[in-house]
Amino acid sequence: MDADIWEIEFKSRRTGCYFNCNNVQFEPGTHVIVAAERGEDIGRARWTMPHDHKSKGTPMAIIRIASEFDLEKHKDNAAKERDAVSQCQNLVRKHNLLMKLVDAEFQLDCNKLTFYFTADQRVDFRELVKDLASIYRTRIELRQIGVRDEAKRLGGFGICGLTQCCTQWLWEFDPISTQLAREQNLSLNPQKISGNCGRLLCCLMYERHHYQETLRKFPELGSRYKTSAGDGVVDKINIFTQEMAVKLDSGEEQTVRLREVQRKDRRKSSFFKKVSDKSAEE
Repeated sequence: MDADIWEIEFKSRRTGCYFNCNNVQFEPGTHVIVAAERGEDIGRARWTMPHDHKSKGTPMAIIRIASEFDLEKHKDNAAKERDAVSQCQNLVRKHNLLMKLVDAEFQLDCNKLTFYFTADQRVDFRELVKDLASIYRTRIELRQIGVRDEAKRLGGFGICGLTQCCTQWLWEFDPISTQLAREQNLSLNPQKISGNCGRLLCCLMYERHHYQETLRKFPELGSRYKTSAGDGVVDKINIFTQEMAVKLDSGEEQTVRLREVQRKDRRKSSFFKKVSDKSAEE
């Protein structure tokens, strides 16, 4: 029988897939020790993955459940990581490197120390790595990440007042375009539709299906529409109040509720059906 494949979560929601080839018994949410490239690391088990799941490279093994000693060491590493960030920032300034240091992460056994950074262009950090290796006497890795990953690692609060989705529960980033903002009739002011990362809000994607389904029930924006008060052009659509604003040729604005639109469509559909049936009889 094939071993279970588990998705393991590490610091700042970094994840990886691991084989439970040692048949370790644990529940989701348990901290486990996993094999790393050089030694061991610690993470939290999330859930099992399908056996046909395609991961990057061959998954490594889950070794055992984390002990109290492991958890204490993991806690100590977190304190060391804060010092490492400060130390690395000083060295970045020393070498005049155009990069922004975001975070540091120790492997559980400290056989590897990874620094995460953002930069607008390629950075030659070879001298920086040498200095860091001489200080920490371990393998040093510098990993460039995007601004959305930076916001995810640092955390914070969105314009809604809640914890950032990427920090709280969002695991993958979907591509977001201004078309989503247009579909939701939002202002294209970057300050109003951008997150802490400076990119378009991830939440623009959440209600996309609802907006698309509801907007299909209304006439298109800019189309001609006949109301009880006269003809005009569909100027605005509010999916929350289920109504649209029609700018009449007279210059006035007429509000039309969705149920009136649907009632009109049903009458029109019924009329054409009767005409079609009559033509068929003739």
